[in-house]
Amino acid sequence: MIRLRLAWRLLRVVLHLLVGLGACALVFPLARRGLRDAITRRWSRRMLAICGVRVEQAAGSPVLEHALLVSNHISWLDIFVINSLYPCRFVAKAEIRAWPVLGWLAAGAGTVFIARGNRRELRHIFKGIVSVLEQGERVGLFPEGTVAQQGTVLPFHANLFEAAIDAGAAVQPCAVAYLDAADGWHPNVDYVGDISFVDSLLTILRGGPIRARLQLLAPLDAVGAHRRELAQAAHDAVASALGSTTTM
Repeated sequence: MIRLRLAWRLLRVVLHLLVGLGACALVFPLARRGLRDAITRRWSRRMLAICGVRVEQAAGSPVLEHALLVSNHISWLDIFVINSLYPCRFVAKAEIRAWPVLGWLAAGAGTVFIARGNRRELRHIFKGIVSVLEQGERVGLFPEGTVAQQGTVLPFHANLFEAAIDAGAAVQPCAVAYLDAADGWHPNVDYVGDISFVDSLLTILRGGPIRARLQLLAPLDAVGAHRRELAQAAHDAVASALGSTTTM
């Protein structure tokens, strides 16, 4: 019975991913931002529901339509949690592009992929982020550069914060947490170490309900700021909201 339930949930995930691929290929190229955002929001909510994840918004600041949204990074679920409420054009590590189906979906949704150590590519991507921000859109960024265990916020890399300064856009930090029934960190969500995407997905599908809590924090004015100061201020705000420790 348990295996049947897992197989059914896994099939639903695969079918939903294929629906997303179809939307990215057939609808997104012709759709305006409002329609793309609505599709992204609805699709992300459905994906999370299939995975047993319920999103709740903690009290905080109103979302900015035009901002660099920066968040701590725990799991591949993070993008869907944020998109279920506030669709963004995300910046993500290049490794995600190689993930089965999910990587194609992320690319089709306009995700910008960054290869570590490639300074020339980083500069090109930087200009692209500035352009998107200047068009009045919201860009999502995980400035830790990798996933961290819950209860820990890694230092924020400052390089891409410069894009907000150049575009005259605010930086809005947000904090993501995954909770169990006892309000503790949910053990099935951590994505650190050698765990693969498939292993992580199966662990989440086998487990019990997950509460994803998203809290938007006060925006940071980027005008006249230094990228390192912005990165540190955003990091401190997220760590404070989560009551987390910092690993250097």
